[in-house]
Amino acid sequence: MTDAPSGRSAAFHILATGYTTSTGPGVAATVSYVTEGDHRIVVDPGMVASQSVILDALADLGLKTDDITDVVLSHHHPDNILNVGLFGQARIHDHKAIYRGHDWTSRDAEGYEFSPSIRLIATPGHSAEDITLLAGTPEGIVAFAGDLWWRADGPADDPVTIDRQVLRASRERVLAVADIIVPGHGAPFTPTAATPR
Repeated sequence: MTDAPSGRSAAFHILATGYTTSTGPGVAATVSYVTEGDHRIVVDPGMVASQSVILDALADLGLKTDDITDVVLSHHHPDNILNVGLFGQARIHDHKAIYRGHDWTSRDAEGYEFSPSIRLIATPGHSAEDITLLAGTPEGIVAFAGDLWWRADGPADDPVTIDRQVLRASRERVLAVADIIVPGHGAPFTPTAATPR
């Protein structure tokens, strides 16, 4: 059995390409938008230079924050979630529940499907609660992997990992299905044999 979504009709846009202090002027998250049918999903609305970075990118797509149906948080580090409050009408998804307003619906993210083309898998390693959104698109399977990779070059040895072997297993799981990886703080990349495991 594969983790790959069965459908290939999702689309995605990068709203903001992130960076870390070693590659930019500070720390910013890579913020993404995934859509299929009625699902309009923002992934990791974290730190950016200004909220207008996210708002303007959505406006360029003809969207307002209230148009977003769901927000996926790959994990609970502030640099990846700081701007989640922009999306007050959306369902918020993490590793263990769906939140909306004052409603809390417990569920394991592992295998949760938004649609045949969009699903979540558990990928701990950077933190204990990491999840990855897999989107089946016409271009292939896109993995929104949070900080499993900060950028294409890793780091190979994540300095904040909870467990190097757990991180490696999650990276291998994503690499087994992903044609494109969207990391937590860099541009999307096509995995190769040189991609850090």
